[in-house]
Amino acid sequence: MNGSTALPPWLPTAPCTPGRCAAHPETGRDHPAERAGAVLAAARLTAGIGAVLVGVLLAPAAGLLPAAARLALVRSWVRAVVRAFGVRVRYEGTADAVTGPLLVVANHVSWLDIPLVAAVLPGRMVAKTEVRRWPVLGTLAALGGTLFIDRDRLRALPATVRAMSGVLADGGRVVVFPEGSTWCGRARGRFRPAAFQAALDSGSAVLPVRLDYGPTGAAAYVGDDPLGASLWRVVMARRMVASIRILDPISSIQYPDRRALAAAAERAVARPTVPEQTATEQTAPEPGVPRPTVPQPTVAKDSANLSSLSVHQRVSSRPTAASSFRTPA
Repeated sequence: MNGSTALPPWLPTAPCTPGRCAAHPETGRDHPAERAGAVLAAARLTAGIGAVLVGVLLAPAAGLLPAAARLALVRSWVRAVVRAFGVRVRYEGTADAVTGPLLVVANHVSWLDIPLVAAVLPGRMVAKTEVRRWPVLGTLAALGGTLFIDRDRLRALPATVRAMSGVLADGGRVVVFPEGSTWCGRARGRFRPAAFQAALDSGSAVLPVRLDYGPTGAAAYVGDDPLGASLWRVVMARRMVASIRILDPISSIQYPDRRALAAAAERAVARPTVPEQTATEQTAPEPGVPRPTVPQPTVAKDSANLSSLSVHQRVSSRPTAASSFRTPA
């Protein structure tokens, strides 16, 4: 459970709470057919935790592999973790046609967001400084190249943006959740503009990604919801499907400032999803309509795109010590 430490006033919060948003009728008592049995749920939970522990044990050895092999191993691992928890994945769009340094931005719903994005668009994640001190996960986050931000020190933000710009300038990829807080998926927060300054400074493109879940409430990890309760809701859902929609890249040179760029990315993610017959589960989709060409200075480096192994927690709608990447305006 999260604490009740007062938050600085500039940090974003969400109105979502576990009682209102995570209490989902789709898997409630009135819909027993939509719930997995306790035995299946326990098996999924065991398998998921086991998959995470395998990653922990293999992390030192993986660090000795060449960058390309290490990247492939991380992608396979995060896919296995998601599937072990009983989540099926549908991918729409393709990342193969998008090259060069990218600022990947996505809406933030759940702890599942991190492995889902890492499975298709691995990069340097941005996380709160507190994650570094977490047992096991903090070490994995640091080894994965996570860019840590001190969310309580507004003056530290420019240094984090400069670090992001440096990764992008070197041809790498940075992944952020610019809402700064998890939302339940039925509503979304506005994209905070600070992180987009890194794309402007480096001349990099922005790649919006939309994440959707069904059942929505089962996936939501909001407010003061304990991680254990969220894990149990996920494994208890008879059939949870996560949808990852990779949208068209946005050229940063088309926008005069970070606020305009953030607003453009927010509009792209908020646009209603149109069902596509080409979406597939658990495998990358066939290339669809060609994407517009976006100027890119260099080709992204595998070594710069190693996925973070950290887990972003969410921001409570009331004062709490836990948060995901929380960026002031």
